Amino acid sequence: MHDIRAIRENPAALDAALSRRGAEPASAKLLELDEKRRAVIHAAETAQADQNRASKDVGAAKSKGDEAEFERLRALVAEKKAEVAEMQAEAKALDAQLTDFLMTLPNTPLADVPDGADEDDNVELHRWGTPKTFAFDPKEHFEIKGVKPGMDFETAAKLSGSRFVVLTGGVARIHRALAQFMLDHHVENNGLSETWTPVLVREDMMLGAGQLPKFGEDSYQTTNGWWLVPTAEVTLTNIVNGLTVEADTLPRRYVAHTQCFRSEAGSAGKDTSGMLRQHQFEKVEMVSITLPDQSLSEHERMTKCAESVLEALELPYRTIVLCTGDMGFGAQKTHDIEVWLSGQNTYREISSVSVCGDFQARRMNARFKPEGGGKPEFLHTLNGSGLAVGRALIAVLENGQQEDGSVELPAALHPYLRGKTRLSPDGTLS
Repeated sequence: MHDIRAIRENPAALDAALSRRGAEPASAKLLELDEKRRAVIHAAETAQADQNRASKDVGAAKSKGDEAEFERLRALVAEKKAEVAEMQAEAKALDAQLTDFLMTLPNTPLADVPDGADEDDNVELHRWGTPKTFAFDPKEHFEIKGVKPGMDFETAAKLSGSRFVVLTGGVARIHRALAQFMLDHHVENNGLSETWTPVLVREDMMLGAGQLPKFGEDSYQTTNGWWLVPTAEVTLTNIVNGLTVEADTLPRRYVAHTQCFRSEAGSAGKDTSGMLRQHQFEKVEMVSITLPDQSLSEHERMTKCAESVLEALELPYRTIVLCTGDMGFGAQKTHDIEVWLSGQNTYREISSVSVCGDFQARRMNARFKPEGGGKPEFLHTLNGSGLAVGRALIAVLENGQQEDGSVELPAALHPYLRGKTRLSPDGTLS
């Protein structure tokens, strides 16, 4: 959420930033609401002062035996009390309108984020690894002979509908091994703190992370008001919701493996084949909570954490910086990491690593105490996939496929598969 005081000081800066993201100017409406709210608050405070003075005078008039003045002042107190209540209610309503409007505005991009309208304007930063050359036409993951017995979309459709999958046998074990490997890698090599969090959260937690109110249709809500998390970013970031933490406890670096749930609203007809885009999926999520002057360097660090997983799995990838028109709602800057999928003969997103500045912290009222003393300040937050487990499974299967329908598995997974190194053409591990 944006700082209304900063908008008062420089409204043109907000409008310029929104323009870079293809959004309409908002400062005029914000300042109009803010001016009305402040005027009503001032009027309420003036009326409250009048009420307080009249209340004191009531007692004096009573003690003097001036009945007429006593009745006049008592009536004035009642009148001012009603005025104050009415104006306070109006101020509260205007404050809610202002907050609701601020909640709908996206974060402002950093100066070095490239301008652009959509994904075609993203800028590649670097590549790692060389895509494998096959002596045959590589298949997509769901077409590989050894994968077919363990990846059942028909049963999933019977159970739940489209965009679900049932994994069994060797494929299910590889999927589980990937999640465990990612957690261990981040804890042991990247210094993250393993965390286990709920997948059902209260609405104010979704608001704090920026998932609401704008993107409610993208998530699932239960009949009793809980929301299913679209990512563990929601829970990990909200650990500091409402807190004022000590500066020497920062940065805090969390990692969690959870089920994630997304309605995929607006993606009808997109990536319908295979398990690339699912309503229910697993992700290993990274979240960092930092001091303001640490967040940009932490963004680079987190990007390297995600990249290191792909390197350990021997999966070629490229890293890009998203342009202003393709960034997520809460991001100041985002690095997307795209893994090479041999079956599709292209790179596909497997991680987005974003720095959010104090955008989420303002929504959560999350602050820190400066070490040298002084007024508490808002924290900075970052999040990133480390990685999407299902998409990592796809990459491992497609890049490791053999002509006979088997799949050679990365050495990093062998210890998690009891020494098994290969998915056989019949779907078993060997």
